[in-house]
Parts: sequence; structure tokens; C-alpha cells
Amino acid sequence: MFQKTTHGIVVTAIPQFLPEQSDADESHYVWAYTISLENHGAETVQLLSRYWNITDAQGLVQEVRGPGVIGQQPVLMPGAAFQYTSGTALGTPSGLMLGTYEMVGQGGGHFTIDIPAFSLDSPFQTQRVN
Repeated sequence: MFQKTTHGIVVTAIPQFLPEQSDADESHYVWAYTISLENHGAETVQLLSRYWNITDAQGLVQEVRGPGVIGQQPVLMPGAAFQYTSGTALGTPSGLMLGTYEMVGQGGGHFTIDIPAFSLDSPFQTQRVN
């Protein structure tokens, strides 16, 4: 579990490797990740857009930008939470994801919250001791 708090919004990320959708012989590795957002702030906020930086084990970076998450732009009142699950695929057996959400508050002010960096690990990755 990976967690970060920005502007009173707690973002928790839980990645899970999906062996049934992955094929090491084809260099195709798939993960699901569950994101929870909890509004610990004092005002109602809405998630407008997302930005993901996804880096594989060879340093190849994919950037993903778009409105909302899973087709939604959830509104979070104080004390409320929202959770969703999505996925990503890489050509290497490990990687790293991090990102941001653009939010808007009741008063119309826009701000960015951080999605914590989390590792994408599989049983196929080579273990190295530094």
C-alpha cells in the first residue's frame, strides 16, 4: 500500500500483478491498481482530470492525461471517499507509476493533488542486490 496526502485529500494506491493476463514469453506484463481518495478537508471537491507517469524497468516513460477516472469525475464531500480500479501493461516485468489529479473546490479554485509513486512488481523481475 502506498499513500500520500495533499490539500487534505488522502490518496492510497494498491497495485496487483495479474499473471493470468500477462505473458513473459511475449514481454507483456499486466497490473491492476486500486486507488482510494478520501476527503479529509473542510470543503467539497471534484476530481477533474488525471496525469500518470508510467516508467518501465528500461526507463521507457508513458504519459497518460485525460478527464476524470474510469469515465467519472467524482465529487467528494468532506469525509467522503471514492475508490476505483484500473490497469496498465508494460513490456518489462517491473516498473513505477506516479501522477497527479487536478481538483476543483467549491469556490472554483483549482489545485493539484499527488498520487503516490508505487512500484509495479512481478515474479518475473530480476532481483539485484545493490
